[in-house]
Amino acid sequence: MNKQFKRFSLTALAMTFSATVSAGTTLSIKGLSGKLNENVEAYVSAIPKDDYSTSGRFREQLEDEIEDALKALGRYQPTFSYAVEEEDGNTHLTVTVDAGPKTRIARSDIRITGMAKNDPDFLELVRTSGLGIGRVLNHGKYESLKSSLSSLALRKGYFDAELTQSKLEVAPTRSEAFIMIEFAAGQRYRFGETLFTGSQIEESRMRSLIPYEEGDPYLASRLGEFNQRLSRVGWFSSIFVGGDIEHLEGDQIPVKVALKPQVKNQVETGIGYSTDVGPRLKFNWRKPWLNSAGHSLDIKTEISEIQPKVEAVYKIPLEDVLNDYYQIVGGIRYVDNHDTVSTETSLGVERHWELESGWKRVASLRYLYENYNQGADESGVLRMLIPGISYDRTRLRGGTLPTWGDKQLISVEYSDPMWGSDTRVAHFRGRTAWIRSAGEDHRGIARIDGGAVIAERIEDVPPSMRFFVGGDFSLRGYSYESIAPKDSKGELVGGKYMLTSTLEYQYRVYENWWGALFFDYGSSWTDGPDWYRGVGTGVRWVSPVGPIRLDFALGLDKNRDKFQIHFTLGPEI
Repeated sequence: MNKQFKRFSLTALAMTFSATVSAGTTLSIKGLSGKLNENVEAYVSAIPKDDYSTSGRFREQLEDEIEDALKALGRYQPTFSYAVEEEDGNTHLTVTVDAGPKTRIARSDIRITGMAKNDPDFLELVRTSGLGIGRVLNHGKYESLKSSLSSLALRKGYFDAELTQSKLEVAPTRSEAFIMIEFAAGQRYRFGETLFTGSQIEESRMRSLIPYEEGDPYLASRLGEFNQRLSRVGWFSSIFVGGDIEHLEGDQIPVKVALKPQVKNQVETGIGYSTDVGPRLKFNWRKPWLNSAGHSLDIKTEISEIQPKVEAVYKIPLEDVLNDYYQIVGGIRYVDNHDTVSTETSLGVERHWELESGWKRVASLRYLYENYNQGADESGVLRMLIPGISYDRTRLRGGTLPTWGDKQLISVEYSDPMWGSDTRVAHFRGRTAWIRSAGEDHRGIARIDGGAVIAERIEDVPPSMRFFVGGDFSLRGYSYESIAPKDSKGELVGGKYMLTSTLEYQYRVYENWWGALFFDYGSSWTDGPDWYRGVGTGVRWVSPVGPIRLDFALGLDKNRDKFQIHFTLGPEI
């Protein structure tokens, strides 16, 4: 039916119903489902509700919107029928839509020319475009492919690329569509020389951060990775990394890196709280760079009731400044918790590597001086020289609240009188944790943490190397480090062995709010374990500063104070 005849028919239909424009007219659309219905609703929502009526003009406007919505999804021959109901002075208009036959792609001629002709990323883009022969025509997919081709070309260094042909023809009566696209990618440019300006750090150390080689094919993602590496070292307050398209040299594009030095002194103060150590006041002083070699100094002070401490780290980057470095570490920690009163002073050196497998290795040598009172009758001073080695790896996906991840740690330390220590002790620790998700609303967390200390007597082991369990990251339902073997007077002395485990299920309740159910199980022992269980429920909020967790836990294996509240801020594993 042509437009003129359709208008006449709609006008006649309106006269038949004797309809008048009414502010009380409502509208419903029937006959469609799924994406067809969603698209029609989106188009019709552009019509103000005050314009709803049973008039021929409104129906013509309504049909135009519905037809456009259906054409976008390959339906070119819809039909309409109307029903009008009057009740209590209000009018309700119902339009029933038959979307008509599907328009299928009869010809799909999509050609990539130039150096991208055999590029697997372009071939995959075309393959998954949804524009193959026999597929239902979707205008959104057609437009998406064109923009995706241009975007991919820019990301992969085809800076001369252009869309030389773009044609979509439809034969509505035959329900067929014909697509012709030609994308001339041209040549692919390569990374040229990288030029630094504004840096206060030696260029050799800067170049160790570059994630590509000169002459490699251009990839925008490599520049993004470069930017992240420059940010992670902490030396700069302003970073710009970009390809200099205006100064192409043959098939190479120079990379410009503009930097501004970070201030030499950074001071951070804060107030925090956790149920393990209670309220705490933090004061951190950081010098992100001390010289042109990129050395840095970080001093952290934490004041709390049971565990005040001061820690200092002097970092010396090596050839691979992010992953290959020395650290000189030292600190003083005072502990007054349950039946432990201890002052620890330590000084050591660490060598850090990141292995090709993704594991991080740390070899260390530290001197420990510990003056302590433990339990009812035990006190002493221990001086120990402790070499050690550890391996750890963390893998996370999914942002602030990861949807997938795992973390592992293995560490060994050993002290022996033959190199000046007061006692012979071997200390082993192993941890593993997993995060897995099912869909968008279900998460699971599992943790296992175990340790052992080998010594002739527990009295030969300083309290800082003994095992106490209980608290936010251990056994919820029990207070911080309240579970361990006891002496004859019932006071804690710490254990030679430790094992704890956690199973936790989380469900998204609303947006960034999650509920949790958990079960914790574990013990610390010397001769034989007495196992402890904790169960509970919790609330998780994904805040802008990280996950905040509030847990209500019940310790099943104690006689009093069974109920505990645990509050923590930060990573879950």
